[in-house]
Amino acid sequence: MLAVLAGIAVVWYLAAIWLNAPQVIERVFGDKPGWTWRELVGEAWSMERPVLPAPHQIAIDMFHSIFGWPPDSPRSLVYHAAVTSGATLLGFILGSLLGAALAVLIVHMPTLERAVFPWIIASQTVPVLAIAPIIIVILGSFNITGLLPKALISMYLCFFPVVVAMVKGLRSPGVFERELMHTYAASKNQTFWKLRVPASMPFLFPSLRVAIAAGLVGAIVGELPTGAQAGLGARLLTGSYYGNTVQIWSALAMSALLGLALTAGVSLVERATLPGGRQ
Repeated sequence: MLAVLAGIAVVWYLAAIWLNAPQVIERVFGDKPGWTWRELVGEAWSMERPVLPAPHQIAIDMFHSIFGWPPDSPRSLVYHAAVTSGATLLGFILGSLLGAALAVLIVHMPTLERAVFPWIIASQTVPVLAIAPIIIVILGSFNITGLLPKALISMYLCFFPVVVAMVKGLRSPGVFERELMHTYAASKNQTFWKLRVPASMPFLFPSLRVAIAAGLVGAIVGELPTGAQAGLGARLLTGSYYGNTVQIWSALAMSALLGLALTAGVSLVERATLPGGRQ
């Protein structure tokens, strides 16, 4: 892992020189002949508004944005990450419940699978960038703004992996297991809760890790067309408006770290829930 990170850092620094050099030569060295490669590299890695910021510029901006302001300040990345994570978690919960409910209905009603499952798959072929403005406009006509529209967009991306994995998991018990429950005179409800649900858990948690990462993307996308004042999506928009590429990249890096943290949280719940940890 360290070798891969080192390789990425080297390529990134070289790319920063390559992409920023034309602006440096034009704006800094235009009337200064006799510049050296050392000066070019130094200027390319320290531009205020570079085409591609160097990794240390992003790290410095993140450090200043996280520790240089109170957590409740609109200038703090922690504040924006908290806003986005709230929409992500609400959408994740709603999407997981919707996916699990659809999976239970599909398993118990085979005709529903033929009627609904193709539409579930088709729903994921529509780009979320096209869905987000529609949801926001429709809910806005009912004066529903704030957290809920972003959470619904997040839910749209969350429910699909859950419903697919849960259908597979609920159907995973074989004939032998089902016949054994029949010999015990177990009812359908007992078979469901004591056989099918435990068997589906190893399928559920990997899908939840995928779902919460997708939900984070949905929450960020949901912040873009709303003109939101808070959230990582709003931070990206602000950086784009003012051409502050360092701020854009630091918000992207914070999004990646937030995704890792949310996924790790699901993994911790998995280890605490499944016997023997992750299966």
